[in-house]
Amino acid sequence: MSIEVKKLSFSYGDRPVLYDISFKVEKGEFVSILGPNGVGKSTLFRCMLGLLSGYSGEILINGQNSRKMTARESARQVAYIPQSSNPSFNYSVSDIVLMGSTASLSRFASPGKKDFERCEWALEKIGISELSERCFHRLSGGERQLVMLARALTQNAPILMLDEPTANLDFGNQLRVLEQMKALSKEGYTIVQTTHHPEQSYM
Repeated sequence: MSIEVKKLSFSYGDRPVLYDISFKVEKGEFVSILGPNGVGKSTLFRCMLGLLSGYSGEILINGQNSRKMTARESARQVAYIPQSSNPSFNYSVSDIVLMGSTASLSRFASPGKKDFERCEWALEKIGISELSERCFHRLSGGERQLVMLARALTQNAPILMLDEPTANLDFGNQLRVLEQMKALSKEGYTIVQTTHHPEQSYM
């Protein structure tokens, strides 16, 4: 499973932000997009995720032009993990993780046995089963990021995109999150993260 950016350029009005960017991330690779704040990393991610459409060039997801994919088709291929998550309601960890299954459900369907089983598998896979009944709002920043990783696994998408996943975490939690990401890439997940930490580009 791969994601490829070909000659991508993007401007906000008359202010160019991205110019002629090309790269490809293959199955099992763990790639860091490195740069300081304000250079366009998040804009690049928004283009790749289909949240911005006014770019020139192409974005290919497993060889398919992302412009021709529906939101549901894209969600089956790519899972997005934001820099921070703060849902309005104080869901339990298991509820947050189970939300990842919505990408594969029809509009009015409810999660079934297989979805609950995959949720349990994802919690165990990331090593946070003991948190399943905890309230999400009461978790540490590092625990929240691990929960979002588990939700991405429940989504069952082969490509994971993470925007500054270790921002605002202490060193111990940074290592914990990065080690999980590295382990997932070794299992065949395609992982792309943005970061402004040079040392993380060598993980």
